[in-house]
Amino acid sequence: MDKEILAKYARLVIEVGVNLQNDQLLVINAPLPCAEFARELARAGWAAGAHDVIVNWSDESLALLRYQKGRKSLFTEFPEWRVRFYQDYAEQGAAFVSIAARNPELFAGVEPERLTLASQAAGAALAEYRARLMSNRNTWCVVSVPTEEWAGKVFPELPPAEARERLWQEICHAVRVDSSDPVAAWREHIAFLQKACDFMNGQNFGSLHYKNSLGTDLTVELPEGHIWAGGAEMCASGVEFAANLPTEEIYTLPRREGVNGIVYAAKPLIYNGNRIEGFHLTFREGRVIEYAAETGGEILKELLATDEGARYLGEVALVPYDSPISRSGILFYNTLFDENAACHLALGKAYPTCLKGGEEMDSVTLLQHGANDSLVHEDFMIGTPDLEILGVTRDGRRVQVFKDGNYAF
Repeated sequence: MDKEILAKYARLVIEVGVNLQNDQLLVINAPLPCAEFARELARAGWAAGAHDVIVNWSDESLALLRYQKGRKSLFTEFPEWRVRFYQDYAEQGAAFVSIAARNPELFAGVEPERLTLASQAAGAALAEYRARLMSNRNTWCVVSVPTEEWAGKVFPELPPAEARERLWQEICHAVRVDSSDPVAAWREHIAFLQKACDFMNGQNFGSLHYKNSLGTDLTVELPEGHIWAGGAEMCASGVEFAANLPTEEIYTLPRREGVNGIVYAAKPLIYNGNRIEGFHLTFREGRVIEYAAETGGEILKELLATDEGARYLGEVALVPYDSPISRSGILFYNTLFDENAACHLALGKAYPTCLKGGEEMDSVTLLQHGANDSLVHEDFMIGTPDLEILGVTRDGRRVQVFKDGNYAF
């Protein structure tokens, strides 16, 4: 990738993504194949006045070897030094950038229980750190750059170098780096998403009813005091940041026990390096009571068994079907991109910031106000060209929110 484009992208992540402040710590979570971009992020961080830049490297090939060769009991453990790494930097007010560029099906041959045990161990050990981020006590941003394995999955018909170059082009377009001034383009986009949030927040909806030709027929109740957010977040320190680049969504939390009906996934879900495809979930009083999948049924079973909260929803998000990522027609096999091509829901933990005063509540109080809690938060896509969403306000008005897959307002 052209150095100038890399520099523009890194600047966007630092200035808009985490909005790094002078003398602030910057922590970059980076897979080894993304080293070039990690260095560019570090360069942009230093230019923005970082106090220090710390890179936390990961290697999926070593992780796979560990899953294959390690004793099963190993995956119930999580090193205390890793907990302290995240927690100590978070408590010092660090900004966190994570590069999401996994090989979509690297762990397809790994025993599902090993993946679940590792997920549970990491979720429990890092619960406080993750709660800080989901409550916006630190600025954070998830971004991506292509790797050879990922690009080969997205564009299997192309030679490796061409596939990677094509994926770079698509990512640059999705994050608006191909514009003359990406930072200005993002400011404009954030303002558009805020208008959609303002409309939804102004309606005071009590529930949303989803229907489409796949068979989705789902009612999602929204708790009192719910807040629609999107585009940009506000950190506890008053710094605005964008948690995902790209993002096309606005989102809130459902009432934990208020989800009823059936929903069909519109795209595959890549979870723990495995594909779950052609699946549906049936809810009663918020809880998944029945499910099935054409591919990856055992993985879906393990996801739902992570803890009790994994069977409940923690997020409901609106994305127009004619969003730029959807119009590309590409399945990215990466939730960061695919969730921004379609309306989606998330199993697991709710964002406290989507409830009035939620960031100040403890987990028990959040549950009492209808917010789900879990060690996981996994988005899955449900949007289709014919999706219709009807909102019902608390005073009984019926408002068409989506028609033919797009906003109706």
